[in-house]
Amino acid sequence: MKIHSYLLLSLLLTACSSSEEPREHLLQGAWVLSKVEYPMGGVETFPVQDMRPLRIYEGDSMMLQCGLTQTASELVVHYPYERSRITLISKGRGEYVYLEDEDPRPLTVTDDTTIVIQRNGRLYTWHRADDLDREWGEEIRAIIADNDLNEEAAQRYVLSAKERTQENIIHVFVYACIAIVILLLLIAHIAVTNHKARLRLQLQLQQIREEHEERPQSIRHAIERMEKDYFVSRDYLSLQHRIATGQRLKDEEWNGIEEQVKKVYPGFCSQLRTLYPMSELEYHTCLLIKLRIAPTDIAAVLSRDVSTISTVRSRLYKKVFGRKGGAREWDDFILSMGA
Repeated sequence: MKIHSYLLLSLLLTACSSSEEPREHLLQGAWVLSKVEYPMGGVETFPVQDMRPLRIYEGDSMMLQCGLTQTASELVVHYPYERSRITLISKGRGEYVYLEDEDPRPLTVTDDTTIVIQRNGRLYTWHRADDLDREWGEEIRAIIADNDLNEEAAQRYVLSAKERTQENIIHVFVYACIAIVILLLLIAHIAVTNHKARLRLQLQLQQIREEHEERPQSIRHAIERMEKDYFVSRDYLSLQHRIATGQRLKDEEWNGIEEQVKKVYPGFCSQLRTLYPMSELEYHTCLLIKLRIAPTDIAAVLSRDVSTISTVRSRLYKKVFGRKGGAREWDDFILSMGA
């Protein structure tokens, strides 16, 4: 029962949201004349394929009129001259006094799509033409405005659906070209940015290699002594024990590991950070590699598969060096840094 109520409520909400907003003005939009009823009983109709009078109301204060012939491929506007000031006075219950250039005429609203205007005993029935207004309203208004009060000759203006389609195709083509140019510029910008980043990285790698090669023998021996002392220290043995037993490391413990690495290899962490914007997993993996922790133990302490740790190492090598490489090649590179 509740489901039915929810469905009914959703349908009502959908209907309310899809309904058109009430019009601000009664006559706003386009209207076509469908028939004229004469006092003596005669009726004149205006089929779609024939020329029909068309009125376009600007609110309830201005009326534009022309003749209209419509086919599947084009629209012909005839005699686009009439332009009148109007005033609409409500009498209640759908009855109005319609003043066209101060000439009063009774107007009756049959429904939202039909109005009847009486003039000289004749009844003019007009039907709303929203589709026509949406499709051609802007062009028709422009034609009537350009030919206002020019009644010297009967003029015809052909609005071609084919030409409009071609124009739309041209617009789409132009927009597509602009989008392609923007995309190419974006690709070029990304390529230049990546090239600059690659050159900067190559320079950093070259500096690391030169620093390692030009390091005095005395400094190398000092680093080797620090490594030996650290790898037999209580801190390192405690870390090895925790990792071997599969214990998870807390954030503050990772900070401690980073500090231990900095003591033994002062320039390692800063060099590592400048190579590539690493994720936490990548950075922690590199720290443990530098501390000679086996890949199986790295996987255990980081709660990852060994294959995942291997992928991380090989992916880092490709990102930094721009070519494929194995996990061991990345390990060798990490071990050479700051050593």
